[in-house]
Amino acid sequence: MIANLCYSPQLRCCHETLVHFTDVEKVGWVNKVLEQAWPFFGMFMEKLLKESIQATVRLSSPALKTFSFTKVHFGHIPPRITGIKALTHEVDHKEVILDMVISYDGDVDIDTEVKPAITAGVKGLTLQGNLRVILEPLIGQAPLVGGVTFFFIRRPTLQINWTGMTNLLDTPGFSSVSEGTIMDIIASLMVLPNRMCIPLIDQVKVDQMRFPLPRGVVRVHLLEARDLVPKDTYMMGLVKGKSDPYATLTVGNKHCKSKTIKETLFPTWNEVYEFVVHEAPGQELEMELFDEDTDKDDKLGTFNLDFGEVKRDIEMDEWFPLVGVPSGEVHLKLQWFSLKSDPSLLRESTDGLACAMLAVYLDSASNIPKDHSEIGEHHKHGKHSREARLTKRTVCPNSFVEFSIGEDVQKSKVVYSSKDPKWEEGFTFFVHNVKTQQLMLQVKEPEKKTQLGVLNIPLTRLLNVSDMTLDQRFPLERSGANSQIKLKATLRILAVEKPPPKIILNPPPKDKQQIPQSTQGGNAPAANPSTATSSSPALSPNTNLAPQSSSAQWVADTQNGPDETWQSPSSSTPNMRRYDSHSLLSENSMASSRFDISDGSSYPEAIKRHQGSFGEIQLSVRYAVLRNRLIVVVNSCRNLFRFSENGTDSYVRLYFLPEQSWLHRKRTHVKKRTVDPVFNHKFEFDVSLQEAQNRKLDVSVKNGKMFHSRERKDIGMVMIDLSQLDLVKGTTEWYELTLPGLKKYS
Repeated sequence: MIANLCYSPQLRCCHETLVHFTDVEKVGWVNKVLEQAWPFFGMFMEKLLKESIQATVRLSSPALKTFSFTKVHFGHIPPRITGIKALTHEVDHKEVILDMVISYDGDVDIDTEVKPAITAGVKGLTLQGNLRVILEPLIGQAPLVGGVTFFFIRRPTLQINWTGMTNLLDTPGFSSVSEGTIMDIIASLMVLPNRMCIPLIDQVKVDQMRFPLPRGVVRVHLLEARDLVPKDTYMMGLVKGKSDPYATLTVGNKHCKSKTIKETLFPTWNEVYEFVVHEAPGQELEMELFDEDTDKDDKLGTFNLDFGEVKRDIEMDEWFPLVGVPSGEVHLKLQWFSLKSDPSLLRESTDGLACAMLAVYLDSASNIPKDHSEIGEHHKHGKHSREARLTKRTVCPNSFVEFSIGEDVQKSKVVYSSKDPKWEEGFTFFVHNVKTQQLMLQVKEPEKKTQLGVLNIPLTRLLNVSDMTLDQRFPLERSGANSQIKLKATLRILAVEKPPPKIILNPPPKDKQQIPQSTQGGNAPAANPSTATSSSPALSPNTNLAPQSSSAQWVADTQNGPDETWQSPSSSTPNMRRYDSHSLLSENSMASSRFDISDGSSYPEAIKRHQGSFGEIQLSVRYAVLRNRLIVVVNSCRNLFRFSENGTDSYVRLYFLPEQSWLHRKRTHVKKRTVDPVFNHKFEFDVSLQEAQNRKLDVSVKNGKMFHSRERKDIGMVMIDLSQLDLVKGTTEWYELTLPGLKKYS
């Protein structure tokens, strides 16, 4: 069944197979498996909690050193899978990747003892998130899959019904016991870059499953923002001022904050950030803009971008609309860097940016000394006497590892009471100068930060070994007898590949644009844009015909030619979807008309005299199921009405009916002096699929130069009934622009 989901051409969309289940029972087979396996999962979790998480909790705070689970019962209600997406694009042929939307509202019953006479428990919890499951490698014998890896791409949401917390939180030192603490523990186990791995055959290397090499690196240029919402007000809120904006950027567990720009709605940052990407598509750039205040910072909007889009396009330089606010856009430039093992590709940057990435998998160590006295004994006598070894065996060291490359310092978890600690953790570092930088490693005791051993690895050493990888045991310096540390260090060069050619949507040639004249209420009949032309001098100059394949990736497979495009029964256009616009003056859109023009104003004389087409607009519409958002992309227009010899200054205004206020007004930026503007402007609406299917889009192309005129600015309009579209599959169409109610001169 999975194979059918992955390779059905009818379900192919956005370079990946999106399987949307509007009815949960349609994935009943998955939920039945969970129901059958739930008791056994409970036994597995009991072991995990008592053997792994219990130790992690004890390390999270000195006040929790005696923490223990006294009762673990995961109840009878299993989690439910409400959506599945099987990735098929840019996926290795030896793996299967499934993204699952998981929802759990369970009857968990867990009791803990924090200290004697101080207990706490959980009687039910709710968890929701996106879980990725990777089956790899695929093999030609039973069990067909070498191992299973699963993890949350981003932190799930968690709500816990605590019991006994009142007394606990009143006790000094225990206020850290909260959903945040539990989420930190979950993140340390199974939120990227951390993974839960279950090998099914002996030949699979656990370190490669648990910490595979990242997919790539994304460099984010935070350039500027515009039209931000003013949050600072004066005169008791009667006068709106400006804002003091700053941005936060989050990828996985890495958080960055920009500088604050004072008193402006058009800030310029020109800052650069670099992020290691472990899964693309899947991992997202999460950006939030705030207005800095002395008390509480106000939110100026959010923006999320899946790095799969950056990986596909290699480079993106766009204005992105902010979500959750009436206005505001942020200008980002993003670059995707592939990870290469060819030293000849090394190009060190002159502007302080990374030229390479180092991935380190810290496995374990052996014969770690407990303190400086043992190290001194070793250096003084060369080896321990039999009596010394017997007395020192009773106390084993606590230890962690501190890595550093330049100013980047990262620490491992603490392993308690072990001369042979196992960490099994992964780390990544950006490298700016391979010739001069080195990986510095120190094994330390956590309480006094006593140094128990050191190791320095020049990065140039990695350039001269196979696959630029060192995977071995290294002797520790300034340590005990035969003290060693086992790790794997892999160097990769950051390389920019050539971006794919962009499809420029051009209008048809001039000699194929004749549109018959009409005097019927000012609405020209629908015409084939590939064969019809107008005799009016107000049309576009000679340009090339745009291919029917769309630049929007998620509809590329549905537009293979004019015969495959949906055709309105009332339209004579074989390769363009046309919508009647008579309803533009209905109740639903009157408000938008009032906001855009003055009552009683008329169209310009040139518009009234025009006897041809007013142009076309290309829109892409789809519903992102996993994000619960409707996405509308204003791609471009062609053959717009020409207001001057230099063309037309135009922008697109959009309302998501029935929302018709200025707060809900969306618009693109102005494209100047062209009748074939390319906008590539994306809008997102936070709405359920069911609600989106019952609403309409009111779209108008407007003249951006008539700011001081009382004449109507409309160049053309179209109303799109979303109930007529397959929103989940997505669609990209050309729509004819009309001006309903226009009285033309005969």
